[in-house]
Amino acid sequence: MVYGVTLNKIQTFIAADMQAVDAVIRNSLHSEVTLINTIGEHIISGGGKRLRPALVLLSSGMFGSIKKHHHELAAIVEFIHTATLLHDDVVDESQMRRGKSTANHIFGNAASVLVGDFLYSRAFQMMVKLQNMRVMEILSETTNIIAEGEVLQLLNIHNAEVTEQDYLKVIHFKTAKLFEAATRLGAVISHANNQDETALALYGMRLGTAFQLIDDVLDLSGDAKQIGKNLGDDLSEGKPTLPLLIAMHRGNATEAATIRKAIQHGGLDELPAVLAAVNATDALNYVRQLAANEAKLGCEVIAHLPDSANKQALIQLAEFAVNRNF
Repeated sequence: MVYGVTLNKIQTFIAADMQAVDAVIRNSLHSEVTLINTIGEHIISGGGKRLRPALVLLSSGMFGSIKKHHHELAAIVEFIHTATLLHDDVVDESQMRRGKSTANHIFGNAASVLVGDFLYSRAFQMMVKLQNMRVMEILSETTNIIAEGEVLQLLNIHNAEVTEQDYLKVIHFKTAKLFEAATRLGAVISHANNQDETALALYGMRLGTAFQLIDDVLDLSGDAKQIGKNLGDDLSEGKPTLPLLIAMHRGNATEAATIRKAIQHGGLDELPAVLAAVNATDALNYVRQLAANEAKLGCEVIAHLPDSANKQALIQLAEFAVNRNF
């Protein structure tokens, strides 16, 4: 749990600003349509690490004090993330997230998709009020790339021929892009120079990649109560995650055939045999090491920035991303 303590320290460091972000989120979430308020509150208050808005604050704080427009930008990033979660859970037919029933499981798919659309559009309303064209350029590109990543992942479902390079592209598009945007935006809105902006963006991309790789590891090795979802959820949906791909290529003919069948047909009938193959081929350690390398490279690109509490928090966040168990 030492890495849970690390996260708590980072959250405590920016607690006052995160409270201000939460206030913006709740004020901006309000709608005359009751169901929008209900579903929005369900997912916003459903826990989560709030990493993306935290990244906006931490990167912004490296270049000066945090003000109201920083809180608003952090809230915008969280709205975009929340919208993607609502849509993801519908596509994946998920029933549990963060240890709670998903919105689509409670309120239905149609309501979840439409409220996700509302959150996207509300985020862009808030964005316009910032009157910063560079911010709009970054976030419009980001949301477009995330959507492409979602489609790429959909095309890969039940496809056991996906390569490691193909899979990493999905991660970069679907998950890491918003991390990259969060750290870049923090630099942009605080008027950092181009070199520092680029460095923080690369840090965000590396961090997001590491974070998703560890999510893939935890899907096959984590504790359901800690990770907030059932073990093997990705496998049950036929997602060819990197640990499965590595185990399939490293394993013997029987192990490879078992994993291939599990990916192609989905479900959890083959879960014990798949887990045995994953463990026998040391696939989880391979992916953990890949994640650790991404985090290390992310920290290296911001090494030139002046030392500060914010910089140390970013380095600690990279360590947490790799070593966490939830």
